[in-house]
Order: sequence, then C-alpha cells, then structure tokens
Amino acid sequence: MGVAGSFPGFAGRPPGPVMDRDEADRALARLGAEHEAIETSLLALQDHAGRRLLEGADLSGVTKERWAATDQAITLLWEYFDAYAGALAKAREIRAGRRHPGKDDLVALTDVLRGDSVTVANPGAVSPGPSTGGPARLSERFTLEELVARMNDLYARSLDMVVAADSVWSALPARIDLLAAELRRTRSLAHSVGVRPGEHPAGDDLESITQELTTLRVQVISDPLAFWLPGPGSAAPGGGRPDTARYDRAARALEDVRREIEAVLTVRQDAEQRLVRLRDVLSRADRTLSEARSARGEVLAKIAASEVPAVSGPPTALQERLAVASEYRRHAQWNRLSPLLDSLEREAEDELLRARESLTSVTAPLAVRAELRGRLDAYKAKVARHGLAEDPLLIERYDAARRMLWSAPCDLRVAEQAVLRYQRATADLLTPRRPGGPEGQGETS
Repeated sequence: MGVAGSFPGFAGRPPGPVMDRDEADRALARLGAEHEAIETSLLALQDHAGRRLLEGADLSGVTKERWAATDQAITLLWEYFDAYAGALAKAREIRAGRRHPGKDDLVALTDVLRGDSVTVANPGAVSPGPSTGGPARLSERFTLEELVARMNDLYARSLDMVVAADSVWSALPARIDLLAAELRRTRSLAHSVGVRPGEHPAGDDLESITQELTTLRVQVISDPLAFWLPGPGSAAPGGGRPDTARYDRAARALEDVRREIEAVLTVRQDAEQRLVRLRDVLSRADRTLSEARSARGEVLAKIAASEVPAVSGPPTALQERLAVASEYRRHAQWNRLSPLLDSLEREAEDELLRARESLTSVTAPLAVRAELRGRLDAYKAKVARHGLAEDPLLIERYDAARRMLWSAPCDLRVAEQAVLRYQRATADLLTPRRPGGPEGQGETS
C-alpha cells in the first residue's frame, strides 16, 4: 500500500503524465461507479443481521476478540469511504468548473485522481499492513486506487467474520432448541415408565444430554466462531460451515435413549402376554422334567445293565425370578421389568430345551428296546409271507428273542444278539440254493 512520499515531487506537480480531458472524464466515471458499489456494500454490511446481532450480543472467547477488531475495521471503513467520497467530490468540482478545462485544471485533476491526495487518520491496530517500526504517524496518505484496495481488504475480512458468526447462529441454536424440545418429550415419557436418573442408565443419559445441550447453547450464543470450520482454500467471505460435532453426538445419544424408552413402553404394553408365555414355557419344562423322572424310574425297572443319567429338579430359580417380574408389573416398575423379561425369556427357552434333551437321554434305552421289538416283528411278518412261519428253528429263535425283549429287566445287549440270531436264521432260509446249475434257483427275498 502506498503512503505519503510514494510519489516524489508531489508539491505543485502531478504524478506522471497529465491526464487529458477524456482520460479525466473516464476516470471520474469509473471512480463514481466504484463509489456507488462501495457505498451499497457498506450499507448492506451495516444492515446485515449478523452484524446487528454481534453488536448487541454478550460475546466471549475468540468471537469477542475478533468482533472488537472487526468493529474497529467497520468504523475505519466508513472513515476511508468518507475520505474517498471527499476526494471524488473535489475532483468533480474541479471538472465542473469549465466545460473545456485548462492545463491547470487538468494538473489538479490528475493530482486528485492519480496522486496520493487522500489523507486519513492513522488506523492503528486495525491496519491490514505490517508495522514498519518507529514512531506512529498521525495520518496516512493514499491514492484513490490504494484506498479502494484497502477498503476491499477490510470489507472482505469484516464480512467474513460477520457471515461466519451469522451462519453458526442461523444453524445451531434452532437445531439445539428442536433437540431440546424432543429431549423434554423423551424425559416426560421416561418418567412415566420409571426411567429416572440414579435408577436407570437411560435416566442418567438423559440428565447428561440435558446438561450438554444447555452448555452447548450458551457457548454457541456467546462464542459462535468457536463452532466454525473454515473451508479449505476458500477465499469467499463465510467460506466454511458450522461445526455440529457436539450437537450430532447429543442427537445420537438421545436417539439411543429414545429407542430404549420405546422398548420399555413395549414392555408395558406386552408385559402380561409375555408373562403368560413365560409361565407356559416354564410349565412345559417342568412337565417334561417330571416325565423324564418318571421315564428314568421306568428305565431303571425295565432295562438292565444300562447307564441312565440323572434328571435335574424343577427350575425353581426361574420361578422365583418370574414371581419378581410379576411384582414389577404390579407396581409399574417397567424399567426393571424390561431387562428381567428379556433374560427370563432366553433362560426359559434354554430350560425347556434342556428338559427335552434330558427326556431324550433318559428314554434312549426304551427307544432302543422299541426299535429291537419292531425289527423282530418285521422279520416275523416277512417269514410268514414266505410260508416259513412253522419252521422250528425260526420259532425257537423268535421265542427266545421275544422273551428277552418283553421281560423285565431287559438286557438290551443280550436281546440285540438274540434278534440278530433270528435275522441270520431268517436270511439263511430265504437265500436261494444253487446245488449244480440252474435247477434249484428260487425266489430271492
């Protein structure tokens, strides 16, 4: 940026060649258009909603520091603009003096339009240029082009700060308020099902989210620039976006709690039906175990030399917890009932499965005996179809196997060998004989 002394020989002589009338008129027209554009931009900045909010807000942190500098910059912008307007008015006054300006008029015009003829009080700390050291000057001198460049720089930096703060204020507080309203509804719903701080983890989460949203809103209002992420490589004012990370975390946490509350509500609606199903499953498990115990006694009485596993007792612990669940439902303690029902349903199904497995294991010897009886009768029917029912050997072996299978206690290993002997004897009689040729070939079984 140029300062006083940039163009030597200023006193009495214009910088560079003297402009002719057409050059002066074109320069005046261009500077007049710039004047209007600058004035429009400054008035828009003055009326910007973000600037008005910053002016009246109780700021803190980085926003407070940057607004103090920006406010000074805006004041300086108007001072620069007034100086610019004064120089332009002076040039227009010179040009309006004569229709055909003389040499002295053109020299004066050239001095105003191209020379460092604009004097402005020293802006101090808000000056965009680096300090040159030495004693501070009371004023600076600019050409009109230098002054426009200085104003453009100050305007861009001021507008960037205002737009960034306004963008955060436009985005976050409204979203926080909407989330806070949703939070209040969720808290009310949570209280209705007994989910309260200190009594349920979801109640503690709601308390934490409430504190976070309250703190977040205060910080956003007082220090919006702390929640601004500048866009990489963006030179446009307000290039960037609001930082919504903390808001997003709170929103996700509230959604998780809301789903948990809905699960508790579902428990309240379906509790009686689920308790009935639980009682039924446990009753079936108890009956199955009773059947297994009875079957074990039968096996021990009817099957010899067989290892029969022990049968566990009824699921008393689950019955006790089921009684607790009924108490929770009676006293509308839905938050406690919800996890208890979930675990009871899993464990009751497991108990029924164990009971069925126990019955299957206990009755396995009876199943083996039934299979041997079925096999023996099937071979007897086959023998009868082939007209061999009166064969003495088959009658003897059948009767031996039958006595073993229908006597108590039954030794399954011995009985199985008897059935196998009957099968082999049957197979020997039904197998065709070939004494010496095709004669004697008979029907196969």
